[in-house]
Amino acid sequence: MSTISALGLVLLILMVLVGGKQGWKAFLSLILNFGFLFMAVILMAFHLPPLAVTLITGVIILAITIFMGEDDLLTSQTAFYASLIVLVILVLLIIPVEHLAMVQGFGEEDSDDLEGMSILIGINFLKIAVTTTVLSTLGAIAEAAMAIAAGLDEIIQQHPKTTAKELFNNGISVGKKIIGTTFNTLFFGFFGGFLALFIWFSGLHYSFGEIMNNKIFVAELIMVLVSFVGVILTVPITAFVMGKRQQLV
Repeated sequence: MSTISALGLVLLILMVLVGGKQGWKAFLSLILNFGFLFMAVILMAFHLPPLAVTLITGVIILAITIFMGEDDLLTSQTAFYASLIVLVILVLLIIPVEHLAMVQGFGEEDSDDLEGMSILIGINFLKIAVTTTVLSTLGAIAEAAMAIAAGLDEIIQQHPKTTAKELFNNGISVGKKIIGTTFNTLFFGFFGGFLALFIWFSGLHYSFGEIMNNKIFVAELIMVLVSFVGVILTVPITAFVMGKRQQLV
């Protein structure tokens, strides 16, 4: 058994022990999401439009993550609708940002790994950069939307007569409590994943200007900042959607 297989088995056992049936469904959703991401890579390698593949894959991943992670229909539908709205807004934001940043492709630090390989693969790397940024935000969006929707659903169950305005205000209140922890999760995930790159910068005595203009660093920083924006937008949008759905009930 390989190391990856052993860790996957440990993860499955712990998720089932702690989460029971819900833990098993969460593990299954993880496998399905990986499969769809792998399929998206294959489709783009066959020169299908990256943005179209990204949008379709993103919607599928959000649906799997949300609906397999929550049994309550009101909570899951609200989180899904809010996530779709945020996804559309982020796509409209990411496309011009990536065009202006021009950080697509590989950096100088990748030259050793790419030596002897051809990068003339006939794919627009700018579109791939947009795809990567969009897909990297999905987890943060789904997590924030589920947290807000679940919190508001509890309020509705306890106080069925709650108005849409009160739900919106409660959603903002709940959102303020999760934004800080979500930001820290995203930041330390970024820092930990690129610790080797930071050591490279330090060892080669990069100046602050060189770091801030480094293609790899800026590309990853854009992903983190866009994820921050996505989480912030998710809070009021989820609260608004839940309020509208409560009005229609």
